[in-house]
Amino acid sequence: MRKIGINLHAATGLSDEDYIKAMAGVGFEACFSGVFERERQLNVARLLEKHGISYDTLHAPFDGINAMWSENEDGDAMLARLKNTVDNCAAVGVPIAVVHLSSGEKAPSITDAGRKRYGDLVEYAVKKNIKIAFENQRKLANLAWAMETFGTDEAGFCWDCGHESCFTPGREYMPLFGDRIVCTHIHDNHGIYNGDDHILPFCGSIDFEKVAMRIKESGFCGTLMLEVFSGDDPQKFLEIAAQAAKKLCAMTDK
Repeated sequence: MRKIGINLHAATGLSDEDYIKAMAGVGFEACFSGVFERERQLNVARLLEKHGISYDTLHAPFDGINAMWSENEDGDAMLARLKNTVDNCAAVGVPIAVVHLSSGEKAPSITDAGRKRYGDLVEYAVKKNIKIAFENQRKLANLAWAMETFGTDEAGFCWDCGHESCFTPGREYMPLFGDRIVCTHIHDNHGIYNGDDHILPFCGSIDFEKVAMRIKESGFCGTLMLEVFSGDDPQKFLEIAAQAAKKLCAMTDK
C-alpha cells in the first residue's frame, strides 16, 4: 500500500518536533514543507527521520513567480530563490522541488526570458540530482511547454486536484500529464472559482472516486500527499486528516 502524507503544520500550535511526533502517531508516513533557513530545514529532516517519516518534497516559494517571465532583474531574483530551494533539497536529501510556473488570472504569457530561466533552473537541479515537479495552476500552456521541453529524468508533474477544481473547472490535467506525475497535492474545495479552500478530502465537492481512478490509471504508486490547512486543534485535525487520507488510499489501491 502506498504512503499517506501531509504538509508540515497543516494545523498550527505545535513545535516542529511535537507536530511531527503527532503525525507519526496517527499514521502519516510522509511529509512536505516549504523552504526554511538551512538550520531549521536540517532539523526538520532529522526529526522526520527520527519518527520514520519520509521527506518527499520541498515547495518552492511562489510569491512573485510571474517575474520569471519578465525581462527585468525581478526575474533573476526569483530564479535565485528557486535555486535556493534546490540547494535546500540537496542539503537535506529531499529528491523533488515543487515549482509553480505562474500565478493568478493575469499571469504573463510564455517569453524567451522565462524559457531561459526555467531551463537554467532545471539544468541546475539536474546537476544536484533533484527533480523539478511543475504544479498545475490556471495556465495550461506553460505547463504543457514545460512537459514538452524537459525530459522525464529532468522534470515531472505535481497534480493538485484542488487547483484543478477551483482554478480550471472542466479541465482535467491527468489525462494530459498523468504519465509524468511524480507527486500529488490532495485537498478539497467547493468548486467555486478561485475558492482554493485546502480543506480535507470528502469535505467539499470534488469527486474523489474520480481522483482515485485517475491516480490508478496513471500507474503512480507514490505518496498521496495532503495539502490542507486548519485552525483547529492540531492533534484532532491530524487524526481526522489521517482517516481521510487512509480512505482515499484504500479507494486508490483497491
